[in-house]
Amino acid sequence: MNLAAATNENLAHTSNVLIYSSMAVYTLAFFAYIAEWVFGSRSKVGRTAAALTGAGAGAEGAGAAGSVKVQVAQQGGGTAVMDRPKIITRAAAGTRDVPDGPGAAGGTFKGDLYGRMAVSMTVLAFLVEAGGVIARALSVQRAPWGNMYEFSITFSTVAVGAYLVLLALKKNVRWMGLLLVTTVLLDLGIATTWLYTDSDQLVPALHSYWLWIHVSTAILCGAVFYIGGVGTLMYLFRDSYENKLAKGVQPGSFAQSVLSRLPSAASLDKFSYRINAAVFPLWTFTIIAGAIWAGDAWGRYWGWDPKEVWSFITWVAYACYLHARATVGWKGRKAAYLALIAFGCWLFNYYGVNIFVTGKHSYAGV
Repeated sequence: MNLAAATNENLAHTSNVLIYSSMAVYTLAFFAYIAEWVFGSRSKVGRTAAALTGAGAGAEGAGAAGSVKVQVAQQGGGTAVMDRPKIITRAAAGTRDVPDGPGAAGGTFKGDLYGRMAVSMTVLAFLVEAGGVIARALSVQRAPWGNMYEFSITFSTVAVGAYLVLLALKKNVRWMGLLLVTTVLLDLGIATTWLYTDSDQLVPALHSYWLWIHVSTAILCGAVFYIGGVGTLMYLFRDSYENKLAKGVQPGSFAQSVLSRLPSAASLDKFSYRINAAVFPLWTFTIIAGAIWAGDAWGRYWGWDPKEVWSFITWVAYACYLHARATVGWKGRKAAYLALIAFGCWLFNYYGVNIFVTGKHSYAGV
């Protein structure tokens, strides 16, 4: 074995060690996020937020401002009268004027401490995983997304990176941390268990600068679509919670403990829409770049290959979602269902087409 081959093998081993190490740190972050939610649910602030949210849902007049007196039970018997925060009018027509919840930490010191620890460990795990992706790239001396294993580890790295960027921009997204880390661990578990492929060179058709352009934008789009999908899913849960409050129905203990601390349904709806709308042009570019690459590699720009078909179906689904929001005025649950269907198309395009369907994109193996 020559020196170059030995070096590449060592780098591949280093990459594997770093990926497994990142999984260990993500696991620690997972438990820290759980602690944040647990201690936040025990806080008086968290219990008070549910009462304030209920008062907001029942307040008369959209966009009403000022203070509403809310009686909150105190320990030892009596009640205390508190002012509900000033209501912010939401942009979406027909939505309730409900303030955002206090977050996973519930406004408590201990909950916030665990939340900060969780974010710190998420940052560390992200850096370790990114190091694993870079080591994989160095071991094969090419872009590290030539098969499903490499795509998966890069995808989860970019998804966590997008989450951390939103946190750095002071966006209210820490409530997403537990679900994000859980799915990242699932993604890495599948990648290292079932999708793992030894470091190897690509077939000649993939030796092109378009590999860096087309696949990297596809990964970025998928990661950001995932963030939007999480926001949409949480919107549906929070909207059901607010609907119960508006009808005078007492939500269950899970809703009181968890859903009351999420941002309002209107905020989640706006968040997911802005995320999906921002990345949609890049997905359009991804499809165009793939068509140009296909023209260079196979002598035709479009051949109705399964991967091409499902990329286009995903584009149509997101286009329908954005069009319905912009022209038909679909805001809320109907638009959310469209957004989830669109993200489901993206997931099938990645997992379903790659595993179950044979086409020109099947040469890289799993």
